[in-house]
Amino acid sequence: MKPNRRTLLTAAASLSVAGRFGARAADIHTLRFIPQADVTILDPLTTTAYPTRNHGHMCWDTLYGLDAHFVPSPQLAAGHVVEDDGRRWTFTLREGTTFHDGEPIRAHDAVASIRRWLPHDTHGQILAQRLDDIQVLDDRRFQLRLSRPFGPLLDALAKPWSYPCFIYPERFAAIDPATPLTEVVGSGPYRFVAAERISGAQVVYRKFDNYIPTPVGIPSLTAGPKIAWFERQEWKVITDTATSAAALQNGEVDWWEAVAPDLRPLLAKTPDVVLDQPDKNGGYASLRFNHLQPPFDDPAARRAVLKAVQQSDFMIAVAGDDPSQWRDKVGCFPLGSPLASSAGMQALTSPRDLDAAKAALQASGHAGAPVVALHATDVPNQDALMSVGVDLLKKLGFRVTDATSDWGTMLQRRGNKKPIDQGGWSVLIALFSASEFATPAGNILLRGNGKDAWFGWPSAPRLEALRESWFDAPDLDAQKKIGVAMQEQFFQDLPYIPLGQYLGETAYRRGLTDVRRGIVLPLNVRHA
Repeated sequence: MKPNRRTLLTAAASLSVAGRFGARAADIHTLRFIPQADVTILDPLTTTAYPTRNHGHMCWDTLYGLDAHFVPSPQLAAGHVVEDDGRRWTFTLREGTTFHDGEPIRAHDAVASIRRWLPHDTHGQILAQRLDDIQVLDDRRFQLRLSRPFGPLLDALAKPWSYPCFIYPERFAAIDPATPLTEVVGSGPYRFVAAERISGAQVVYRKFDNYIPTPVGIPSLTAGPKIAWFERQEWKVITDTATSAAALQNGEVDWWEAVAPDLRPLLAKTPDVVLDQPDKNGGYASLRFNHLQPPFDDPAARRAVLKAVQQSDFMIAVAGDDPSQWRDKVGCFPLGSPLASSAGMQALTSPRDLDAAKAALQASGHAGAPVVALHATDVPNQDALMSVGVDLLKKLGFRVTDATSDWGTMLQRRGNKKPIDQGGWSVLIALFSASEFATPAGNILLRGNGKDAWFGWPSAPRLEALRESWFDAPDLDAQKKIGVAMQEQFFQDLPYIPLGQYLGETAYRRGLTDVRRGIVLPLNVRHA
C-alpha cells in the first residue's frame, strides 16, 4: 500500500521542520504565521490577491473599519458630518496619528489616498462618477461634494476586501496608480521589514510603537482597536501542506492561515492545536474566462462549459467530502446574501450532461479549440480547483495547456491581454470572500466594463446598467428585484461560472487568544 502524506507526517516532522526552522526559541514576543501564499506584491491597489490585502492591513490603516455585522466605524477618522441631503460629507481625522516615518497623518494624505483608490475599486468607480469635488479644509479636515447622494460611502471607505482604501503619505498616494508602490511607509500597527524579506520564504513585520489604535468599537473584521501585541511577526511561506501541519504540531509556527482539508482530521486530534472558522460565510470560488481571446470571447462557448459544471465536484476537491464544509447551488450572489435567489439557477442545478455540453460546444464552432488554464500549484485551494477544471475542459474536447506555475508567476501572467501564443491565457480560478460578493458593490467579477474590468475583461452593458441602478435603489426590496434581474442577465453574459462556497478553516496553537472574527488576520491576537 502506498503511504499517504498524513501517515508519513509524524515521522517526517522532526527532520523537515527542525531542518528548515531550527529549534524553536521560547519567544513570546514573536508570532510565526504561515500565510496562504507569498506576498509577491507590496502595493494593495495593484492586486486583489488576499496575501497582499492582509499585508496591507498589517501596514496601513483605513479611515473607517467594517465589523463582522458589516457596520462601519471610525479608524483613522474621528468622525464625519453629512449635509445638503447627503451631497456634502466633511471628515475629521483623529489627533496624534502618524506614519511610520514619523510624519503626521494629514487631510492632504487622506485626499491623495482617496484619489488614488477611486479608479481601482468597484465602490470607488461609482463614487467617482458622483464626485464633484474633494478638498482639504485644514490639516485634520477634508470634504467630499457629490452631485447626488451615495448611500454606501462609509461602506466604501471601510471595506476590508479588494481594494481597501488605505491611507498613504501624500508623496506615495500621488504616484500614478498604474505604477505599483515598492516602498512601504505605512499608517498601521506594523512596519514592513524590507531588509528581512526573502522572496518565496519569509515576510517580516515589526510593531510600530507610535501607532494609536482607534478608541471606539469592538475588534472584529477590520473594526475596533487594532493592537499589535507581538513585537515581531514572521510570515513563513511554506507551500507543502504536510510541512505546514508538522510545523504547527511541533510548535515551530503559531498559526497556519488556511488548513488543507485532508489534514484537518490529523490536526483535530492534536491537543495543542485549535481549528477555527473566523469567517462563517467562507470563500466563493469561480472559473473566470478571458473574454478578449477565443474561444471564450464567444458567450456560446462559455455557456457550453456551464452545461457540464457540477459545483459539488469542485467543492469536494477544495473542502473535502463533508458537505457541512461547503455549499453548492450557488449563483452570482453567495448564499447568505440578501440578493441570493433562484433566478436562472436551472443553468447550474439541472442535471449535468457532458454529451449535451459537447454538442453545444460543437455548435458554437469551438470544439477542439486551444485553451490555456492558469494553475498555481503552490496554493492548495487554487491547485485543487483548477485540477478539476483542467480535467473538465479536457473532457469537453478542448486542447488544454495546463499552465502550472507558482502563485507569483500566475499573478503576473493573468494581466496579459494578448493571445495565448503570446503569453496570454483562457481561464483561471478566482477566489474571494463570500462576504465581499454579497452585493453588486463588492462583487468585482460582476463588472462588465470591458478592458477596465477585473482580469478577464468582460463587456456586459446590461449588467453594468443594472448595477448602476442598484446603487440608487430606495430600499432592500428594490435592491432584491434588481438582484433577480442581474442574476438572470448574468447567466446570459456569463462573465464567470460560480463553483460554490466553501468554509475552510484556520489553525493555531492553543493559548493564542483574541483571534478576530470575520477575517483571518493576525491583529489583536496574543498569548493567553
